[in-house]
Amino acid sequence: MPGNILIVTGDAGEAYETLYAKHRFLEAGMGVVVAALSKKRLHLVMHDFEPGWDTYIEKPGYSLEADAEIASVAAADFDAILLIGGRAPEYLRHNARLLELVRAFECAGKWLFSICHGIQILVAAGVVKGRRVTCYEHVRYEVELGGGTWDARQAVRDGRMVTGQTWQSHPEFYAEVFRCLNE
Repeated sequence: MPGNILIVTGDAGEAYETLYAKHRFLEAGMGVVVAALSKKRLHLVMHDFEPGWDTYIEKPGYSLEADAEIASVAAADFDAILLIGGRAPEYLRHNARLLELVRAFECAGKWLFSICHGIQILVAAGVVKGRRVTCYEHVRYEVELGGGTWDARQAVRDGRMVTGQTWQSHPEFYAEVFRCLNE
């Protein structure tokens, strides 16, 4: 299974999703590259649920150095891409180079992994149309407007795409991710 994975996030990316992913892939002996808009120290955040709030709250999280700029990476160098949630996808989905990169992974038949709000990038790239996916429940309508079908399960595989709802879905999501990578 060892190969290379590209993890895409940015400022306001979900800290737990990012660090958990990086550590799981390193544990498995994979090469891991974290890419963002620029090669810099990223300011990650933590999302959680508090009693009395109608939605999640956000707190400052850990920092992490981006290894590469999105503009400098190529799908040919990786076996899979993982799009992290948090607020980062809100602005990353407008980056034309990232959308081209996601489509390049798709066209090459490589794995597309996405968790939580990372689905916003897959929707913007136009690769969820006709697919069954999951994501944070309040991003569901973006999936449906993009032609996808939202599934309430914690993790969903459709072809070479695996999606997860939130960091709380890590057990189901990574079980499926590693099944895929071991095929």
